[in-house]
Amino acid sequence: MYFPSIPKIQFEGVKSNNPFAFRFYDKDKVVAGKPMRAHLKFAMSYWHTLCSESTDMFGAGTRCMNFGGTTPLEISQNRVAAAFELMEKLEIEYFCFHDRDIAPEGATLRESNENIDRIVPLLKQEMERTGIRLLWGTANCFNNPRYMNGAATSNDADVFAYAAAQIKKALEVTTALGGSGYVFWGGREGYETLLNTDTGRELDHMAALMRMAVDYGRKIGFAGDFYIEPKPKEPTKHQYDFDGATVLAFLRKYGLEKDFKLNIEANHATLAGHTFQHELRVARDNRAFGSIDANSGDTLLGWDTDCFPTNVYDTTLCMYEVLKAGGFKNGGLNFDAKVRRPSNTPEDIFLAYIAGMDAFAFGLLVADKLLADGCLEQFVAKRYASFDSGIGKKIESGATSLEELSAHALAAGEPHPSSGRQEYLESLINQYIVLTGQTL
Repeated sequence: MYFPSIPKIQFEGVKSNNPFAFRFYDKDKVVAGKPMRAHLKFAMSYWHTLCSESTDMFGAGTRCMNFGGTTPLEISQNRVAAAFELMEKLEIEYFCFHDRDIAPEGATLRESNENIDRIVPLLKQEMERTGIRLLWGTANCFNNPRYMNGAATSNDADVFAYAAAQIKKALEVTTALGGSGYVFWGGREGYETLLNTDTGRELDHMAALMRMAVDYGRKIGFAGDFYIEPKPKEPTKHQYDFDGATVLAFLRKYGLEKDFKLNIEANHATLAGHTFQHELRVARDNRAFGSIDANSGDTLLGWDTDCFPTNVYDTTLCMYEVLKAGGFKNGGLNFDAKVRRPSNTPEDIFLAYIAGMDAFAFGLLVADKLLADGCLEQFVAKRYASFDSGIGKKIESGATSLEELSAHALAAGEPHPSSGRQEYLESLINQYIVLTGQTL
């Protein structure tokens, strides 16, 4: 055992003083017709949870994450056992990975692939033993120096080919493990300066690689969703997948909109100057909602902090959008989050996951009450009621013209817009949060 001091985490309710217990996440509690675990579909991120030593640009790691291994391959083998022990104790049913998370990169591409082939049977064995499933896989095409100018958007055709080979292998592994998704995160798909960049050509290349990935994935039997994860900056100054709207425009330009959905990350929304709910709404409105990287950013810092999500206001509005979208199909809530650098014990990892899982469980309960009562829906419907009849209905149906609208405006006189009552609605959300807590 790699976490011998940690018990299996149980639901004990809001009155529990046990830090190693769930207060809100009751996995079998039925909410809106389904158990909590089916709504939330929590996933462990392999990279932050098992690989991150909490290094930063100013200092070495504060945690040892070799799990008793002495060679890169032995460490990777031990991580498999540690991963499934952690997920079993937290009752997490899914995980996500980059190829270089599960196996070390070798001196050559062939050696890297051989390393992966040594680890995949271990993952399969543990998946069969526990019933834990792969939510999605992806390739790390950003960490190695070869990708300093991007992968699909590199100015070097050999780099493009290397990235394609790496993605091919990652797709094969994802398919072999029964993954229900495959994610493209831009990594370094962007630019530092336009002075040396042909943006049109780079975007053409990025679309071409994504098309090849879709074609190959379907060819080998991958039946899940392909995702793009928007992020505006970091590591490059400007990334091509800036936000949800930018990604949707890219997909439509290259005819990829039927093949890809969005994997929305809360922290990336913050960096783009949006709210988490905004990015989820953009995805939902465009029928492109796919999956979520569950974390939070720090509004005081301008980089990707990947904090564990604990703000129940944010998780409420998130789950409101998820429920409005009809819930997850192939996606889920992947904790792309890491403990803070001073939180350097194994216990801290569990405490962080408990906090995040409880926050989303509570958000689900509040969102369900909001939708069941229909207070927001009714307010919004009333606010747009002028489009349900008369000239408004003609506007929405495309049955009017500038001439008719001009005549209507001249006859109707000065409009009198209604109040949006933003402060009231924000107070209403607070009220539902408090009332939900009181009923538990």
